[in-house]
Order: sequence, then C-alpha cells, then structure tokens
Amino acid sequence: MQWLNYHHLFYFWVIAREGSISKACEELRLAQPTLSGQLKSLEESLGEPLFERKGRGLVLTEVGKTVFSYAEKIFSLGQELQEVIRGLPRIAPLTVGIADVLPKHLAYQLLEPVRRTAEPLKLIVREGRPERLFADLALNNLDIVLTDTPIESNARIKAFSHLLGESSLSFFGSSKFLLKYRKNFPQSLNDAPILLPSDESGARKMLDQWFIDQKINPMIVGEFADSALLQIFGDAGDGMFPAPTVLEAQLKSQCSVQKIGEIGKLKQKFYLISAEKRLKHPAVVAIVEGAKRSF
Repeated sequence: MQWLNYHHLFYFWVIAREGSISKACEELRLAQPTLSGQLKSLEESLGEPLFERKGRGLVLTEVGKTVFSYAEKIFSLGQELQEVIRGLPRIAPLTVGIADVLPKHLAYQLLEPVRRTAEPLKLIVREGRPERLFADLALNNLDIVLTDTPIESNARIKAFSHLLGESSLSFFGSSKFLLKYRKNFPQSLNDAPILLPSDESGARKMLDQWFIDQKINPMIVGEFADSALLQIFGDAGDGMFPAPTVLEAQLKSQCSVQKIGEIGKLKQKFYLISAEKRLKHPAVVAIVEGAKRSF
C-alpha cells in the first residue's frame, strides 16, 4: 500500500491557499528551495503536476483542484479533532457559496437567520461565478449556493433549486439623477447613463428583453459581474443601476442613492441550490424560513 506524505500535502495546501510559494514560505517560515522540493516530491508521488505557471503566478491544474478540495477536508477534520480533544465545544460549519451577481445586502439578509440558530455554527462564505460554485457544490466543498437563477435542467451535476422569494426591480441613482429621470420613468431611461450587471445575472436577461419591449435604448456606461462594485459606482454617481426593490431601505441608508422608479412587472427571483432535494441542515432550513418572512 502506497502511503500519502501528509507533510507534503500540507505544504501544497498552504501554497494553494496563499497563491504563491513565496507567500507560503512566509507563512511556514521555510526557505523557498525547501518548499519547492517538498511540492515536487508530492507531484512525483502522485504522478501529476499540481500547478502550472501563468505569468508570474501559479494556477492549480485540474488534478491540483481535486487534491486541494481533499486537502481542505483533511486539514479541517484535523483542526476539528484537536478541538474535540481539547474539550472545546464543536462548532459545526456551514459553507455557503454566494454568486457574485447576487446583491450583497440581499445575501446578508438571507444569511442573517443563521446567526440565531440554537446550535453554535461557523459560517464560511465563498463568492464566485455561479458555474464555479456549482462545481464546488458537486465536489461537496459547499453545502449550498445562493444565486438569482435556478440550476439548468441539463446541468452536469445533480442539484436542486429551492425558490427563496422574489422582488420587483427598481432603478436607483444619486440625487443628481432624481429630478431629470424620475419624471416620465421608464421612458426617461432612453439615452440615460445606466450601470448593469453582467449577462450572467438573471436580472440582466430580464432587463435586456424589457428594454427591447419598451423600445428604450439606454446608454450603458458599465457592466459588472460583482454586484457590490456596481453599487459603488452607482453611489459615486457614474450612472443609475437596477436592484431588487426589497433592498430600497438598505440602499437609501447605506448609499447616497434614491429610487428613480420601479418596474413592477419584472420580478427577480432568488434561489438556494443544494445537492439534496429535502433540506435537513437546521441552518439551511432557517435560511428558507427566514426568506419566506422577508419576501
């Protein structure tokens, strides 16, 4: 039986987590030749390269991604074992993937019930593109994914979409847009400076079709995959931007924006994606029940 060298695996895990050998050297307080040698030994024992060079940095290969996902579980269990041995109360983790197109205020609102669960719980949140999060869900690296589109029926992974709620869409903008564009909304959006989410967003797909139906041709001055960055540019006055109407109070209090107008006929939906059809985790159930009260 061939044994895995867990020292080498640990060094690889730190390199992948830190993003470079030099940063891992600082973390581990080891010389770079030593760490490079340990990584090479692991790759030789596995018979596969774990990293490939991209510019000046290192990028995980497909095999590297798989090894890293297992290393995450192994060393997480090792930490948990130490806590149990030391007699510390076990804090169960809930690992949640947040699609980058999902508004951050809404993500917080959906996850807020987790803080009030009876059992102590460690919340781990990862953000990224939906397809990447779905892949991590299939590898059991995530417990759930929160996004604004259901998983497609022809997806290669087995997962289930649970509707959390829906909200109409509104356009928001700084005060300089208020007088000019609130009147005659939505026709006033024609030739108006608009910031939009990327075309991966469910809201973007609806808005594109709505603009066509309404014969509105806005001046799109920015497209953003990250909803938080979109709102920062909107708050700075670069353009008006769409957001779920349910977030109006939060946007007004935390950003210098006002509601320009509401599109009641457009409903943005929000989903919890899980690998299981029947939700059992108490914190996940709390998220679903909290969403029912919010929408």
